Amino acid sequence: MDMAKDLRGRRRALPAPPVRFAAVAAAAAGLLLTLAGCQGEGGSDRAEDGRATIVAPGRPGEKARHLTPEEAAKAKPDDSPNAADHTYVSHMIEHHRQALTMSALAPERAAADGVKRLAERITAAQRPEIGAMEKWLARHPATATPTAPATAPATPGAPAAGHDHGAMPGMATERQLAELTAARGPDFDRLFLKLMTAHHEGAVKMAGEALAGGNNVAVEEMATEVVATQSAEIHRMRAMG
Repeated sequence: MDMAKDLRGRRRALPAPPVRFAAVAAAAAGLLLTLAGCQGEGGSDRAEDGRATIVAPGRPGEKARHLTPEEAAKAKPDDSPNAADHTYVSHMIEHHRQALTMSALAPERAAADGVKRLAERITAAQRPEIGAMEKWLARHPATATPTAPATAPATPGAPAAGHDHGAMPGMATERQLAELTAARGPDFDRLFLKLMTAHHEGAVKMAGEALAGGNNVAVEEMATEVVATQSAEIHRMRAMG
């Protein structure tokens, strides 16, 4: 009797389950409820014709919907590239190429180590971006005349619109490039920072236009990266100048 009484006392003295255990138990219960909710009427997750359905979560307070694969495909947002996407990518490739041309001058002409390192960072960032944009154009060739700015190439075989420097903000003129090539030392540093700052500001503007008018998710991601990277470099160059 004493032993039984002692055991009962120990059971009553056992501590409550720790908070972590309680949280795990609650999460498990929620998961079971979610799985149960994913089933259709009668506990089935298949359509009336026996095909599997896809559960589309509803908005807060709304029930989830059960869609057939065809319905799910139609419900998926269409991110087909539009004219703004094609114009941005084709123009930005040329824009980046000029930045690489300018940066390639720095190792032999710049006086400040900071300018040389900046040119290296620009090259390291923009060369892979050019490759990514070229691959995007290969996957999404323009099949018709873009209904976008007149500066966009009319057909795939037309001269690259990027050669029209006036069509893209921030592009250095041939005369400015010649001056940069001829400059040395501190004069090169000042001109490089001036031209590259304007070049980056133009790229940010182009990216903003793509984000406002484009439709393709991949282009949106590329444009967002340009805004983030080049905005930071603009602040850095202004501090250096």
